[in-house]
Amino acid sequence: MRFDVLTLFPAMLQAPLAESILGKAQGAGLIEVGVHYLRDWAEGRHQVTDDTPCGGGDGMVMKVDPIARALHELRERNPGARVLLMSPQGKTFRQADAVRLSREPGLVFVCGRYEGFDERVRTLVDEELSLGDFILTGGEPAALTMIDAIARLLPGVLGAAGSAEHDSFSDGLLEYPQYTRPVEFEEMRVPDVLLSGNHKAIADWRRREQLRRTLQRRPDLLEHAALSKADLKVLEELRGELEAEV
Repeated sequence: MRFDVLTLFPAMLQAPLAESILGKAQGAGLIEVGVHYLRDWAEGRHQVTDDTPCGGGDGMVMKVDPIARALHELRERNPGARVLLMSPQGKTFRQADAVRLSREPGLVFVCGRYEGFDERVRTLVDEELSLGDFILTGGEPAALTMIDAIARLLPGVLGAAGSAEHDSFSDGLLEYPQYTRPVEFEEMRVPDVLLSGNHKAIADWRRREQLRRTLQRRPDLLEHAALSKADLKVLEELRGELEAEV
């Protein structure tokens, strides 16, 4: 899969993308990442990519024409790529979006700056995405976050098959607690069931703890999670336990 990022600050992305799992995935040919300097598509000696807002106001607004030229060329290089605008006005990016976008042939991320985009930029993209209800200095951190979330779902990127299957949000719930050696640390011990070798008991414990953690920390997720009759029974028991603790 190929990722392209259109930005005024390429250095903000190049180092993180070259490290850790993303760097290894590129080295192995599992993903391709292109970071593109928007000024390369700007005209004039000064390669201007922003201007004052029409009608007056503070700050600068990113121009539509350099972005249009850049996207035209990037779409020609990677036909079928989906173009994503990093915008606080966009839909909040969730794990389901990472899964959906991991099935695309390619993705182009458009990173904004300053007071935002000329409104006509929105006609050039396929969708707008946001990390949440807060404002960043630019779209680069959002693009990096989304690339990381999407790339790790692609075959081979995480190395071990199934590594992403039990992540938080992968099935609509938070992940169960994880432990490793030492078995005991400062009087805190790994639950005995995880040392038992009984795979069914371990799976049951993990599911119960997954439901417990979601109920305690993100009960809103339970409204939309795919829950079995057994899950609902466990939740009823867990609610009783939590009420008793109070």
